[in-house]
Amino acid sequence: MCPDTLSRPACTDASPVAPLLEVIGADTLVPLVDGRTVPYANLDVAASAPALAVVAERVAQVLPLYASVHRGAGYLSQVSTALYEASRRSVATLVGARADDVTIFTRNTTDSLNLLAGAVPGRVLVLDIEHHANLLPWHRASGGATVVTGAPTITETLDLLRAELARASYALVACTGASNVTGEALPLADVVALAHEAGARVAVDGAQLVPHRRVDVAAAGIDYLAFSGHKTYAPYGAGVLIGRRDWLDAAPAYLAGGGAVRSVSADGVTWAPSPARHEAGSPNVIGAVALAAACDALAELDAAAAHAHEDALRDRLESGLCGIDGVEVLRVWADSTDRVGVVAFAVPGHDPGLVAAYLAAEHGIGVRDGKFCAHPLLARLGHGTGAIRASVGLGSGSEHVDRLVEALAAYLTDGPGASYVVVDGCWVVADDPRPVPDVSGLSGLVATAAVANAAVAGGCAPGA
Repeated sequence: MCPDTLSRPACTDASPVAPLLEVIGADTLVPLVDGRTVPYANLDVAASAPALAVVAERVAQVLPLYASVHRGAGYLSQVSTALYEASRRSVATLVGARADDVTIFTRNTTDSLNLLAGAVPGRVLVLDIEHHANLLPWHRASGGATVVTGAPTITETLDLLRAELARASYALVACTGASNVTGEALPLADVVALAHEAGARVAVDGAQLVPHRRVDVAAAGIDYLAFSGHKTYAPYGAGVLIGRRDWLDAAPAYLAGGGAVRSVSADGVTWAPSPARHEAGSPNVIGAVALAAACDALAELDAAAAHAHEDALRDRLESGLCGIDGVEVLRVWADSTDRVGVVAFAVPGHDPGLVAAYLAAEHGIGVRDGKFCAHPLLARLGHGTGAIRASVGLGSGSEHVDRLVEALAAYLTDGPGASYVVVDGCWVVADDPRPVPDVSGLSGLVATAAVANAAVAGGCAPGA
């Protein structure tokens, strides 16, 4: 069922929806507990998106040219330096950065926002809807942070922001581009207008926005944008922070080390300006190249076609879930109209970890369960113990969505076919017979899923 405040999503065309771009792993087969193998249905794209095929091809082309960047006289070092610096331009171009904006390569969105937190010269205002990456770092800002509890509608939430900005002075308003729980998006133009009118800048957590929507930093007036390669079809360990130079050049170096300095003596250090100031150590050249390749691919993609593809899959998923008695689709705001391909739902009376384990073991479907690193929001929505999230992307098709809806309906009708137990807080199949391919190159053995579960259960992070 859908929440009472929402109308049921309109029924969508039942015709198949094909993937829009080729991703690595799309044809991967996974074993089920009944002995069958099926193509993996990756509906956990919001956590980490698979690499685009063109990204993997680009990495393969660049690896023979890889060398340490900057200050190297060797030919490969010069080539790698050129590739690394060109990658900045590709990333900045995709998101419409201003000519004088700084593009800093980081590890991920969390890294980017922690870096920015050390540069903010005042207090930060943030909503409780945020992923922990855009919630926890701001307490490290020089003026600390104020967390505002959101309201049931976008209109009321904007009113709360307006009132708080009038009540106190803030240097920065930090907000998500799209919720990593429900996919809903605040109207960024309104947030920017409110903040700028009050003399504050705006930082956007673009982790769930950039992979799904075309962003224009300059046109929207966004002051800082952070996002991750691993969510943008480039899972090679790079992220990015893009934004205005003055705060970043005035801030202490994020890491102290080689590459971040102009000169060092026994008496002191002269730090380099950004971006070098915040990129100490040998950078992740391959990660930067991969992220740039993904940005180039997204820039070439027809934005309207991408939007339509995602809308069709998300509406198909929401319609299917809302048609199952005993399933509740979560929403933050009753009046939201802009949503990316992320849908959270709950099955009241059933542990979300058990449901996710069943979907994986008996249907080959990957979803996310828990609190999605958004504990305050889940608590406000009445699901403090967790929920389930399904997410789609450019490599998703309707077969995956339909399989999830059918599997969930079967679960509520017939229950799971296998026996499940809790190990270190995580649901796993009891005596799981599924083989796990050895990729370590160390043991030369093929373990069973039961052995793998025992090995990794401690890192399951229930409720994360």
